[in-house]
Amino acid sequence: MTEPSGIAERGGAAIATLRTQFPGLLAAATVGLAASFLSDHYGGPTMLYALLLGMAFHFLSQEGRCVEGIATASRTVLRIGVALLGMRITLGQIAELGLETPLLMVVTVAFTTLVGVGAARLMGLGRAFGVLTGGAVAVCGASAALAIAAVLPRTEQSERDTIFTVIGVTTLSTVAMILYPMIVSGFGLGPNSAGIFLGGTIHDVAQVVGAGYSLSTQTGDTATFVKLLRVAMLLPIVMVVSLAFGVRSEQGKKPPLLPLFLVAFAVLVGINSTGWVPALVTTGLNDLSRWCLVTAIAALGMKTSLKAMTQLGPKPVILLLVETVLMAALVLAVLLVQGGTA
Repeated sequence: MTEPSGIAERGGAAIATLRTQFPGLLAAATVGLAASFLSDHYGGPTMLYALLLGMAFHFLSQEGRCVEGIATASRTVLRIGVALLGMRITLGQIAELGLETPLLMVVTVAFTTLVGVGAARLMGLGRAFGVLTGGAVAVCGASAALAIAAVLPRTEQSERDTIFTVIGVTTLSTVAMILYPMIVSGFGLGPNSAGIFLGGTIHDVAQVVGAGYSLSTQTGDTATFVKLLRVAMLLPIVMVVSLAFGVRSEQGKKPPLLPLFLVAFAVLVGINSTGWVPALVTTGLNDLSRWCLVTAIAALGMKTSLKAMTQLGPKPVILLLVETVLMAALVLAVLLVQGGTA
């Protein structure tokens, strides 16, 4: 009799938790839905819309029935979305690029992240902020910012810093989508080299696709593969950050060597690489990942006030610009040295 009663108690606790969390989760999802509608009908980055709309509903995270659900959306739903990113890439896609391009991307990601750490410390912004911005610029923009923020120590400024980074890299990525194809044409890069440059320097996947296919199909295909290679580097980058900034939990226990959502990310990359997953399932999981990330970023927006954002000052903006410009300069220089006409 004790076993059925235990199951009933757990079921009751789960229902009670769901009732507590549901209003906040619904609010975040509704803001995410509105952001997607605006993006689909009027253009512009969905993530940026979700952030700005979420910030307009900041009061919901301060008190009332939505507080717990918004907190869950900004943490748990975020990690689910990051884990599902593993279904966007395969080991075969990475192998098709050969050895030179992955090596260039490894060097670029490491260089940009270290530049972020060094420059942030020189500006007095702190090592954690440098890792957050440098990793976001180096890997995959908003998604990387959210994943790295999930393993950094929690402070009073965590949500503010994450929101700023997401807004910054999304804005710069949109500017790059317009500007970088002109740079490619100006330096006379060939289709493959142009794709490597665009995929290796633009922050967000959507903007990479837009910039690449605006030049040619070959450039778009190459840019997408290179960008997915950078997305694949999300796992080692976040693992290193997790180890470097490993903090003890509230109970004083050491965190796991690898967060569960990163393990799930790696497993899903392996599963997707087998080719056994039906296209319909892959598409569905990719859509679910996108919805989770949009919902999470809406929740993060709700937890951030405009007043807190204005207190950052100009230094973080300069930091993001330095990271972005130096990364683009490094990739372009390497491609020009190699010839760049292919």
